[in-house]
Amino acid sequence: MKNGTTLGAKLAFIALAVVTCSWAETTREKAEDRLQRAARVLHDIVNTPDKGIPDEVIKHAKCIAVVPHEITVALGIGGRIGKGVATCRTGNGWSAPAFFSVTGGSWGAQIGIEGVDNVLMIMNEKGMQRLLSDKFQIGADASAAAGPVGRHAAAGTDWKLETEILSYSRAKGVFAGVSLNGSYVRPDRDANETMYGSAVTPRKILSGKVPAPPAAIVFLAAVRDAEEKAEMKS
Repeated sequence: MKNGTTLGAKLAFIALAVVTCSWAETTREKAEDRLQRAARVLHDIVNTPDKGIPDEVIKHAKCIAVVPHEITVALGIGGRIGKGVATCRTGNGWSAPAFFSVTGGSWGAQIGIEGVDNVLMIMNEKGMQRLLSDKFQIGADASAAAGPVGRHAAAGTDWKLETEILSYSRAKGVFAGVSLNGSYVRPDRDANETMYGSAVTPRKILSGKVPAPPAAIVFLAAVRDAEEKAEMKS
């Protein structure tokens, strides 16, 4: 009986280990896929003729966050859910990407389900500190506005003043500044832990204290490419 109990315990442990490994592998694969999709979104938006994010915005951004294919649901009162990646400027270039989620927010009186790509440009130190926190609400904890669009659209606007986050959205091929007020931004702990380990916090990642994993090469290359093109055009 004792041997049977021991064998059963061993089998249960093995089954748990297999499930845990499978979960970790699936989470890592999803995180890596998110990095690839975020890179494509940023590349496409930066290369949109005369309709992209203004060069000045890119050059002054403290952090860049991308939420590829966020799902928006609207039935009288709308909402959104999505998962993204973010990187911040450090003394040695752009940080390793941290994973986060976006939930909530109002989409107005519409009916339907739609996938959109969102880009958040964090413009100052206050906005950066919000991104480093455990949770914040866009529009309440951090000031936000629909970002100006077009190479010269930044001229004459007050985006350099107090606005912490400029937000952009692309749906059905149309790119524009859009308000994400009401949305909550939280760290995606599962993705961060799978990619960096349980002892690594988003603050450590975005502060440049953690080396970027190989899976982040394409995303960080897209960020650097956006920055270089903004510098060249100005």
